[in-house]
Amino acid sequence: MTIPHRTVGHGPHTVFCLHGWFGSAAGWGSFPEYLDGERFTYVFTDSRGYGDRIGETGDYTLDEVAGDVLALADELGVREFSLVGHSMGGAGVLRVLALAPDRVRKIVALTPVGASPTPFDEDGRSLFWGAVDSRDMRMGIIDFTTGTRLTSTWVASVADWSLEHSTREAFHGALEAWAHPDFLAEIAGNETPMLVIPGEHDPALGEATVRQTWEPHFPHCTIEVMPNAGHYPMFETPVALATSVERFLSD
Repeated sequence: MTIPHRTVGHGPHTVFCLHGWFGSAAGWGSFPEYLDGERFTYVFTDSRGYGDRIGETGDYTLDEVAGDVLALADELGVREFSLVGHSMGGAGVLRVLALAPDRVRKIVALTPVGASPTPFDEDGRSLFWGAVDSRDMRMGIIDFTTGTRLTSTWVASVADWSLEHSTREAFHGALEAWAHPDFLAEIAGNETPMLVIPGEHDPALGEATVRQTWEPHFPHCTIEVMPNAGHYPMFETPVALATSVERFLSD
């Protein structure tokens, strides 16, 4: 049986989209509404324990995430594809690249973590690991990473989505996976074209961070800062995001 997924479009260029820590295959805001389904087929996936796969258990590693993407590509008969990864999905798409470099056409990483461990100070570790069991801490992370500038109603909606569309075990396992990746040596120097889109107002995974964690390691990596967005451009600036993504994928 096919791994559950959501598809937008029917074009010849297939693009697998990996969600972030608070997201799911259906949790991309209005971004999917503005995608070109004539040129592209977008396949939005869920990690195990998230979204349409909330009943599935696993070990919640990056190898598992990447292996599921590759298995779904095989099931769909897709040999070559591009990848879009948001936040923790950035580590996921890089892990797919590590496992199957000959199958990846292009990579788009949105406010992403990378292939090296994310540093946390004591307060940050308490906040992020505390968010596994705390709605308020989830809201605090979302508010902080969008520059403390957006309505609390929206902040709460993202936090509540994560509570409703992921299990505690999957949420905690995903945190351990994206916070501690250590496989940069496997892919450093890879020449796959990459577009990294940090948000202007993201203090955690913004421009300064991705210029350290992505740009020096990949010779064909382009950084394009998204104005008026923090960590969630698919909600904050969906039309501009779709335009940037498809301009890059079309080149």
